Amino acid sequence: MTTAAAGGMPMTTHAETTLQKLQKAKEEKNKTQQAKDNTQERKDSLKITQNSLLGQLSSLNDDLEQIGNKLQGLEQNITDKEAQISRTQDELAEAVRIQDEQYAAMKIRIKYMYERGNDNYLELLFTAGSFSDFLSKSEYVERLHSYDRRMLEQYQEARRQVEETQSRLEEELASLEDLHEQTQEEQGKASEKVKQTADSVADYANQIQDAEATIDQLEDMISQQENDIAALQKQYEEELALSRLAAQSAWRDISEVTFEEGDRYLLANLIYCEAGGEPYAGQVAVGAVVINRVLSSRYPNTVVGVIYQNKQFSPVASGRLALALANNKATASCYQAADEAMSGITNVGQCVYFRTPIEGLTGLRIGGHIFY
Repeated sequence: MTTAAAGGMPMTTHAETTLQKLQKAKEEKNKTQQAKDNTQERKDSLKITQNSLLGQLSSLNDDLEQIGNKLQGLEQNITDKEAQISRTQDELAEAVRIQDEQYAAMKIRIKYMYERGNDNYLELLFTAGSFSDFLSKSEYVERLHSYDRRMLEQYQEARRQVEETQSRLEEELASLEDLHEQTQEEQGKASEKVKQTADSVADYANQIQDAEATIDQLEDMISQQENDIAALQKQYEEELALSRLAAQSAWRDISEVTFEEGDRYLLANLIYCEAGGEPYAGQVAVGAVVINRVLSSRYPNTVVGVIYQNKQFSPVASGRLALALANNKATASCYQAADEAMSGITNVGQCVYFRTPIEGLTGLRIGGHIFY
């Protein structure tokens, strides 16, 4: 990517080097690890809530069972109470029947006594064997009247008691039925709460399952990222080793290099792509890195060979160098920097790598690049 710099010079960004890729891979791995940790924390929180809901569900089921037992007891009490009322109704009917019979018999006797009037006493007098017998018969009649009244009163009292008992039982039955209805409503509410809690438990189970699946995926990603980091670390160490070997390798003198036609044009345009927006010293430094590689026995011994070596300079891979060459984008300062580098001038010693600064990379800082 190219942006405008002060003075109208183009500013270029360097492609990712192995160290930058390594650092980026570690950052991505840390992000993935953090995502996994967050998901694990969320899963643990979900599990705690689910366990709490399971405890509530168990308690609610116990309550529901107690309500069910209470309903069964009430239903049995209602059945028993209805049976008592039925028996009481039978007793009341019997009491009414006996009272009616007693009352009817008493009316007949009263009517008989009323119709006979004094004749009844005369009959008792004349039929009595003695005055004592007359008194006995008169007393019998009086006792009969007293018995009728007493029995009638007893039957009336018995009927009253049975009626009171029936009324009390009916009130008790009504209370039981009200309580039964209330308990049924309570059971309905408890059942709904059990259902809602069970649904919540199931929902949390699904969320936990999703979290576990996410954790598994993140663990796979972390494993792959660790493999990538290991590979990049190995590659970076190999590059550092190459850099050290290059410094320790046999170096030709600049006078031993024969530059081909077009080397200056090629190098100037590479400098433009890599450091067109850098200070002049930075442009010279990029050119010096290319020439250092030409001089080192660890790299190709020509400008063309060094610049087009596989995966070494990002503008080559991206096609930007080809565009610059096609349009001769190199500026006068880029050509001047190329001339100085090709003359053997270096401001970076024997450095053979450069990149934009990142944490952990040490080297010679010139402009926006680190040379090492």
